[in-house]
Amino acid sequence: MNRSRKKHWGMDERAFCMLLNLSQLLHIIPSLGIILPVVMWITEKHRSSTIDAHGKNVLNWQISAVIYTGIAWILFWIIGLSLLNIAMALGVITLVFAILGAVKANEGKVWKYPLAIPFFS
Repeated sequence: MNRSRKKHWGMDERAFCMLLNLSQLLHIIPSLGIILPVVMWITEKHRSSTIDAHGKNVLNWQISAVIYTGIAWILFWIIGLSLLNIAMALGVITLVFAILGAVKANEGKVWKYPLAIPFFS
């Protein structure tokens, strides 16, 4: 079977990877923006190296964003740096990274998120 014809959750590989990148924006429902990308990656990573690469990129960013948020809390308590500004910046960066990752996935490319710490390589 041709790799490009495999279906992942009923979608072709590019559409699945695009939605994998965008799924992290589902923080409207608490924890869904973390759980859904993990579930998507874990269930399909063994079937496609491309999905594995996209999943690792998304999770690297998610973990990095949590670390950056922790650092922001520390800076808030130590020097009074505005936590709201840092949280807004991280939100905007996550939005931009997710969209860029989705666009690249739709083009059939894997895009590594800048500023992401490579926990999964």
